[in-house]
Amino acid sequence: MNVRRLIPVTAVTGAVALGLTALSACSSSDAADGGNGDKLNVTASFYPMQFLAEKIGGEHVAVTSLTKPGVEPHDLELTPRQIGSISDSDYVLYLKGIQPAVDDAIKQSGVKNTVDAATLTTLEDHGSEVGGHDHEGEEGHGHEGEEAHEEHSEGDGHNHGEEGGADPHIWLDPVKYAEVAQGVGKSLEKADPDHAADYKKNTEALVAELGELNTAFETGLKNTATKTFITTHSAFGYLAERYGLTQQGIAGIDPEAEPSPARIQEIHTIAEEEKATTVFFETLASDKTAKTLAKDTGLKTGVLDPLEGITDKSLGADYIEVMESNLAALQKALGAK
Repeated sequence: MNVRRLIPVTAVTGAVALGLTALSACSSSDAADGGNGDKLNVTASFYPMQFLAEKIGGEHVAVTSLTKPGVEPHDLELTPRQIGSISDSDYVLYLKGIQPAVDDAIKQSGVKNTVDAATLTTLEDHGSEVGGHDHEGEEGHGHEGEEAHEEHSEGDGHNHGEEGGADPHIWLDPVKYAEVAQGVGKSLEKADPDHAADYKKNTEALVAELGELNTAFETGLKNTATKTFITTHSAFGYLAERYGLTQQGIAGIDPEAEPSPARIQEIHTIAEEEKATTVFFETLASDKTAKTLAKDTGLKTGVLDPLEGITDKSLGADYIEVMESNLAALQKALGAK
């Protein structure tokens, strides 16, 4: 994962103007009113939002994701065409705090039906010592200025939120993701009332599926030899809190950065004390950091996918399958009984 980049507001504003001028294509706004039977044009910011829109919208929506497969969502830079497509949408689903460029473009798009998934559940601060779990140094990854990032050379540094250090990785907790799904379902019912019954039915089916996933995690992680896991990308604060685990992140704001000698020693000590066995890395970033740390500490490496995108390297075809792979990886690393 590359060092997070912020797009200057002036650049975004100019791109918005260009996108709106060049692409004032016809928006199927009638679809929102059920007037012409066309599909609702939905824009999703990145994969977790796309999955919800497709599962709940079903045959009544045409979903476009702003983040292509394989692109690290935090680093997304929007083209004028993409900005124009946002303005032409009937409905936009995003998660504020993950992608600053998207947040800015949506704010200026003028789209009536915009839904911020972060408002559909309760966000928490997974900084140090929150909820009894030590998520070392998570305060170091806000998006409000790279200068602040440079000052945090240690700690796992993954706070994408804009206010109070809120962690936006809500989709990695099936329970919170289900809460978001319910909110998305209700908003789609309002945006396209002619198909409200189908949206309600699809929402109920998805919430049930997420409930089964939650049960699988609860059961599968109930009895383990250790509760501590080590990861390059500290995206799993909600998951750790939900299932009584402790997430230990590697030093730096960037999962691909080399950990400091002090942090390597600290992780080594933690691994010995907590009987941790594995350093996890993700599919959209290099495994270099994980392998370096594993070599220095005698630990194994494995994949724990933060599900920010699906590619041919993903251990599953969709959210549910990848989460099941994550569960299997955690069970193996934690010594599930």
